[in-house]
Amino acid sequence: MADVGRLVRDITQAAPRDSIAAWRVLPPRPAQYAPWPEYVDRRLIGILRGRGIDRPFTHQAHAIEALHGGRHIVVVTPTASGKTLCYNVPVLLRLLDEPTARALYMFPTKALSQDQLNELHHMSSALGQNIKAYTYDGDTPQSARHIIRAAGNIVITNPDMLHAAILPRHTQWMKLFQSLRYIVIDELHTYRGVFGSQVANVIRRLKRICQFYDASPTFICCSATIANPAELAQQIIEEPVEVIDDDGAPKAEKHFLLYNPPVVNRELGIRRSALLETRDLAARLLKEDVQTIVFARSRVAVELLVTYIKSHLRLKADEASDAVRGYRGGYLPLERRDIEAGLRSGQVRTVISTNALELGIDVGQLEVCLMVGYPGTISSTWQQAGRAGRRAGTSLAILVATSSPLDQFIAAHP
Repeated sequence: MADVGRLVRDITQAAPRDSIAAWRVLPPRPAQYAPWPEYVDRRLIGILRGRGIDRPFTHQAHAIEALHGGRHIVVVTPTASGKTLCYNVPVLLRLLDEPTARALYMFPTKALSQDQLNELHHMSSALGQNIKAYTYDGDTPQSARHIIRAAGNIVITNPDMLHAAILPRHTQWMKLFQSLRYIVIDELHTYRGVFGSQVANVIRRLKRICQFYDASPTFICCSATIANPAELAQQIIEEPVEVIDDDGAPKAEKHFLLYNPPVVNRELGIRRSALLETRDLAARLLKEDVQTIVFARSRVAVELLVTYIKSHLRLKADEASDAVRGYRGGYLPLERRDIEAGLRSGQVRTVISTNALELGIDVGQLEVCLMVGYPGTISSTWQQAGRAGRRAGTSLAILVATSSPLDQFIAAHP
C-alpha cells in the first residue's frame, strides 16, 4: 500500500495557487459487531470465519434477524459496508433448509451481476451444496437459457431483462415463481425519477405474477446512503419496509480533495482542461505504483484519458495494455471480466471508467479515486469516492472540477 498521506501532501504542495478548493479528512471509525443469531447454520458460519468474518456487523445481524421474521427490509449503509452479506446469508440459509427454494437478484449493471455470481459460486462450493446460481441477461447464451429457467436456485438479472424476457414468458419460469422466496433489489437509489417509476411498474407486474403462482416472496432492498430510504423502497415495492441503517462497518481514514484547475482565460472564465489535469494526476499515481480508478463522464472521455495517459508516460504497448485499462459499456463480456479480475489481482494499476464501476462491485484494494467533473448527484459522488479504500488503509478521493457553472459553484461552495 502506498503512503497516501504523503501523496496528499505532495499533490497539495505541487498544485497551482488556489487550485485546492477544499481538503477534508474523514476520520477512521472502529467496527461494531453483533453475535451470529442462533439459527444460522454452523457450516455457513465456519465458511465465513475462514474468510475472516468472525462476527457480523451490527447492521448485518439486524438484517438477518428481520428477514428471519419475514419482514421486508431496506439496508441503507455506505459503500463497502458489507451489504452483500445481508442478503446472501438469509438466502443461503433458506436454500440449505429448502433445496427447492428460489431467489431472484436484480442489479442495475452486468458488472455487479458477475461480481455477485462469483461470490455465490465461492460460497456454494465451500458449503459443498449443489446451489445453482446463474446470470440471466443480454450476455447469456441462448443455449443456456432453458437450463437456467429449469434449474436456477438463484437467478441474477436486471430490470430490463425482467421486463422484456422473464415476465412476458412467466409460464416458462413456473419453477422459479412457484418457489420464489426472496427478491433482492440492490442499488435501490438508482431507481429514481422516470426510470424509478418504470421499475416500480415492473415490480408491480412481478408481484402480480408471484400471486398467480401462490408465492409471497420477501423483498430485500439495498441502497447507498440517501435521505428517504423507507419512502423510496415503499414506492418501489408497495409494501411496508423496515429500515436498517445502523452501520457497524469500520472506516479507514479518507482524504477528499476538491481540485479546481488554474484559470487560463480570466476574461472568459475558462480553466485548464479537467481531462488534462486528471491525466497528469493519474500518470503521477501510476509512476508511484498506486492503484487508481478514474471516473469520466462519457465513453469518449474514457477512451481519451486511456490514450492520454499511455502517450504521456510513453508506455510500450504491452505495458500499457496491462497497467492502464478503460472500462465502459460496449466492451465484450470477456474483456470486462478480464479487467475486473485484473483490478482484484492488482495487475491493472489504473482503470478509467464511466459510472459502470460506480456501484458496489468488489474492485480490490484501490487506493485513489479521481473524478473528472461532478458526477451529477451527491449520492453518485460518494459512491465513486467509495471505490477507493474499500478494505483498509488510508485512501484519497479527488474531484477535478470542470469549467461548467455547476462544477464552479461546487468549488466555490464545497
